Amino acid sequence: MGRIDDLANRYVADWAQLSPTGATYVGIAGYDDQLDDLSPAGYEARAELTRRTLTDLDVTEPESEAERTAKEAMQERLGLELARHDAGEITSEVNVIASGLHEVRMVFDLMPTEGEQGRAAVAARLNRFAATLEGYKTTLREAAAAGRVSSKVQLTEVAKQCDTWTDPHGDNFFHGLVQRLDTDGTLGAELRRGAAAATAATAEFGQFLRTELVPLGRDKQAAGRERYELASQYFLGAKVDLDETYAWGFAELARLEAEMRMVSGRIAGPGATIDEAVAVLDADPARTIQGKEAFRDWMQALADKAISELHGTHFDIPEQVRRIECCLAPTSDGAIYYTGPSEDFSRPGRMWWAVPQGVTDFSTWREVTTVYHEGVPGHHLQVAQTAVRAELLNRWQRLLCWVSGHGEGWALYSERLMDELGYLEDPGDKLGMLDGQAFRAARVIVDIGMHLELEIPRDNPFGFHPGERWTPELGWEFMRAHCRVPDENLRFELNRYLGWPGQAPSYKVGERIWLQAREEAMARKGADFDLKEFHRQALDLGALGLDPLRRALARL
Repeated sequence: MGRIDDLANRYVADWAQLSPTGATYVGIAGYDDQLDDLSPAGYEARAELTRRTLTDLDVTEPESEAERTAKEAMQERLGLELARHDAGEITSEVNVIASGLHEVRMVFDLMPTEGEQGRAAVAARLNRFAATLEGYKTTLREAAAAGRVSSKVQLTEVAKQCDTWTDPHGDNFFHGLVQRLDTDGTLGAELRRGAAAATAATAEFGQFLRTELVPLGRDKQAAGRERYELASQYFLGAKVDLDETYAWGFAELARLEAEMRMVSGRIAGPGATIDEAVAVLDADPARTIQGKEAFRDWMQALADKAISELHGTHFDIPEQVRRIECCLAPTSDGAIYYTGPSEDFSRPGRMWWAVPQGVTDFSTWREVTTVYHEGVPGHHLQVAQTAVRAELLNRWQRLLCWVSGHGEGWALYSERLMDELGYLEDPGDKLGMLDGQAFRAARVIVDIGMHLELEIPRDNPFGFHPGERWTPELGWEFMRAHCRVPDENLRFELNRYLGWPGQAPSYKVGERIWLQAREEAMARKGADFDLKEFHRQALDLGALGLDPLRRALARL
């Protein structure tokens, strides 16, 4: 280890003390009974650590090519994190998927609960929950007083989430957690007391949002170009031409829909529409699984099969990474997501599905590509392989660095790769992959268009409201026309885009940059280019922004 790696490792140790919630997320032991300080002082302490580390990085020279890549990655990430903090983005961010509230709620999904020690940590966190939210309220009040506040729509929707999490007939999250732990005696009483306190605090936080913040919230949901440029760079780890990317989104969606129509003809007969092919697939009992537990088992079997078949052929998968756990989330918002392993791999990488209430039938044709996206060769291979590369990567690279464009871009690239490798020869599974790709392309158009309030091209390939300016209402109309997603899920998606500017395009734009990086490597290597070796070298760099990724690949 050199000086950059030593500095990075010290940063992780200092960060874990300031972010015990984050420590649990990345699997650092010793902090599972604590929660982050979400007061203004807590946010400032974390920002000060970032400032101090950036200063140290500036005067520390790398001792190897690997350290040079690590330094560039760390400067890029920490620099943007600090820029977002200084702009008031981090301390004011409340949206339907990301906020201080979501961070401390979701940590209970990942923390160890086995044995008396694990359950005592759960009880401690539950009983600290109310104080944590009080500190968070102070932060949000101060941010609002400085003119930094989320939109009325986002604040209202998060208040509704608080209702669902605390409703005895809804998720009833905290009480449900304690009931599953089934603990008697003094510890059981402490858990039940904590669940009641956390439930009350969450319900009260929802009321705080409605009564204090909503009246102060922004009426306009568009971020504007200045805020959006920072957000886009943060989520991609790259600066892109937003106007060119917006235009590319239209062309990419049109290309994908043309391919979908071709595949639809193989499913429902020549000339069939996409919707007709979808109807055929949804009605096929061979592609339907009843019961969420049975569906989880199907996901697990497919994920295991992909690992078994890809290992030794297209990838060399470390032994610890050959295990993934498919789980049903204790919430019901419909999200599908991946969480990485703990540092010692005692907690494996996990693929989660928060099944909506009332959903009992599942169509597999849509989800084969999802398993590849979340599992192998997608997130699980990328994240878990990074975690195991202690001989190549410092602790910050292995545990803390995550860039949406790099990670989500790789996962979307992985779906396309599985098609290239012959795993999507079934036309239904192929249509599922293309449908997901088209969904991500539509996001590029709508996210950039709504937040920059751009003009809809007069010559757009869909004849959609030419010459008008994007609004949330037009975003809804466009997504409904181009995405085969239930209205309830699509409404959540649109709210997510409006509240989390720049994140939604990072999937498709990230994939675009990964494909460009592969093409650049092919041009450099010529006849010596080897796809398996390219993937190994790229993943061995760890997570990093997409601009630093391209620079690092060019040096290999």
